[in-house]
Amino acid sequence: MKAAITIGLLILSNTFMVMAWYGHLKFSEWKWFSQLGLLSIVLISWGIALFEYMFQVPANRIGFSENGGPFSLIQLKVIQEVITLVVFAIFTLVVFKTETFRINHIISFVLLVGAVYFMFKK
Repeated sequence: MKAAITIGLLILSNTFMVMAWYGHLKFSEWKWFSQLGLLSIVLISWGIALFEYMFQVPANRIGFSENGGPFSLIQLKVIQEVITLVVFAIFTLVVFKTETFRINHIISFVLLVGAVYFMFKK
């Protein structure tokens, strides 16, 4: 159960992270947003990133083995990185329709799944 909660919180966290880091690139198409200065965009991104931390910190606390969770620190990091890339890929395909998903991307994801497999191998 702690593993599922951890992964769910990491997915939510990374969804907000991708929005904070890359959303402004798409939001610039909105007239009111395109008129904002860099400082305003940074502050909006920080506001979005606050929600990332609200999910990331509990995910790591719940999931960390020294707090009674199922994952080592390294395992948490690898899980988080894979989730980040999956969320980013979905975000890119849905929000930035000009991007394409090619065979090299699929190969990269297969290799990432391999990394997760070896991370958990005893």
